[in-house]
Amino acid sequence: MSPRTNDGEPEPQQSASVRPVPESGRPAPETGRPAPGPGPEPEEASVQESVPEATPGKSTTGDDHLRTDPTAAADGDEHDAPRTGPAVTTTTHAPAESQPEPESGRPPAAHDAEREPTEPAAAGDPAQPEPTEPAPTEGVGARGAGDPVVAGDERVAAVRRVGAAGRLRRSAGLGACAAMLAVALTAGAIALGAVRDGQDVPVSTAAAVSPGLLAGGDLDSSITALQAHLRSQPRDFGGWATLGLAYVEQARTKGDPSRYPQAEQALKRSLSLRPDNDQALAGRAALAAARHDFANALDLADRALEQNPYSERALCSRIDALVELGRYDDAEEAARTADERRPGVPVFTRYAYVHELRGDVTTARRVLERALAASTSPGDIAYVAAQLGQLAWNQGDYATALTYYARALAADEDYLPALEGRARAQAASGQQAEAVEGLEFIVARYPLPGPLVELGELYEARGGAGDTAKAEDQYALVDAWTAIARANGVNADLDTALAAADHGDRATALRAARDDWSRRHTVHTADALAWALHVDGKDAEALPYARQATATGYRNASFLYHRGVIEKATGHLADARTHLAAALKLNPGFSPLGAREARTALQTLEAGK
Repeated sequence: MSPRTNDGEPEPQQSASVRPVPESGRPAPETGRPAPGPGPEPEEASVQESVPEATPGKSTTGDDHLRTDPTAAADGDEHDAPRTGPAVTTTTHAPAESQPEPESGRPPAAHDAEREPTEPAAAGDPAQPEPTEPAPTEGVGARGAGDPVVAGDERVAAVRRVGAAGRLRRSAGLGACAAMLAVALTAGAIALGAVRDGQDVPVSTAAAVSPGLLAGGDLDSSITALQAHLRSQPRDFGGWATLGLAYVEQARTKGDPSRYPQAEQALKRSLSLRPDNDQALAGRAALAAARHDFANALDLADRALEQNPYSERALCSRIDALVELGRYDDAEEAARTADERRPGVPVFTRYAYVHELRGDVTTARRVLERALAASTSPGDIAYVAAQLGQLAWNQGDYATALTYYARALAADEDYLPALEGRARAQAASGQQAEAVEGLEFIVARYPLPGPLVELGELYEARGGAGDTAKAEDQYALVDAWTAIARANGVNADLDTALAAADHGDRATALRAARDDWSRRHTVHTADALAWALHVDGKDAEALPYARQATATGYRNASFLYHRGVIEKATGHLADARTHLAAALKLNPGFSPLGAREARTALQTLEAGK
């Protein structure tokens, strides 16, 4: 929650740079596998609150959502009542005005991880709590009896067993907070002791919901609870803002761009009730970023921060926008500002990514390990552990990546980035059958471009009977997804360029890459434009963009591979050998097809010396 009182004044806070570091903030060692548990729980009060179960078996993923037309809830039309879903367990935090902040209870600043020595966590420490496993939501990613069992599940089971004693110890402390926090809605939409102004509008705390929480398995039920609340309290501007943000996360995690217009309507409703409220402005910033409208996202985040400089969501969206606009120096400064104002998991993960883009993998790892140690909710644990898994995979450390993905899936067995990352790491480790099964499970539920392309490439690499046709089916689904995304206001140029360059129409790839570059200059758009130019036969024009993609020091094997291939085509043979070898050394399994082609190209260069 935002550290604001009901009178709008920010509470006094200790400077992040001098805040003492609790034991839970110490990162795990840089090398080897992570500690099996997140460490002793921080002193920040939290409680597992159950939303009562109503009509079972209903889901908010279809057309039974609450209408977000500005008149819908206010009219009290019985036909607008949402269908309630199964019970949901959520983590809520006490409002700042109702619970004093312990001096050491806040997470340490992310930048402290840059200079503190690491200290290994004791393996098997009984004080380390085990991540809570949420029940799967019916109809939304829940595994049935006939679903494949993917190899590596024993890692998940092992993580679940670690720290059981710590969980029992923790439950007593959580129970003491339950009565005080029982009135809090999911994502903290309504503050305790809210006052009313002359217009009979509740005053809400900022609903700065962490991406980890919203991406967890309880998202659909959280939306159902918000919808039910807004039927009875249709003038709660904070509730509408939170619902809008939840729709944004639902669209992102489930590959359903049709939720974006619903998010837009909910956020407009919030602003109609309270113009320029920071919650809705921050939500609109997140929506703009999700639609890849990063210039507008930056403007909206700045407007939200004018209203509330401590808005976590706005601070995070500002970092995201600056990163995606390629303004990396500004993004680093924004990350430090956010770290000073609102240190915590959402800021830590962005702070780490800014450093990763600079090639500072050591700092990125330390900050993420600190974030994982400070995480207590299943959503946050899954979110941060998956980020650590991705970081390890990027460096070719597949065993560590699989361990972190197991950690994420122990907290949320249906967390998409962890499922996708595990399949990618399995493929790179030679576990092709398991990787194919895992990706087939994913695309049946979340038909997003990344998993679709990865599955198609695995089919091509396998080369069995019918695999070519299966691969083409996956690539065709990418085209279908991008068409739906565009129809719902999403700029899908980067997705289009990357998929079409390797598996589609090269003219389409180049057009999309040029369009994306015209709006933003990031390492990712530079790489996409370089590769699209290459496949279109324009290698001389491609080379400067390939060099720009690797200029920040970002350690990405695909970028190095693309640069090496383009250098080979332009006659820079020594440079080509250097970058192709670097790609394969960094991450030898970076792509089922690309890695194979990189080895072939390097062998040709070596033979021609």
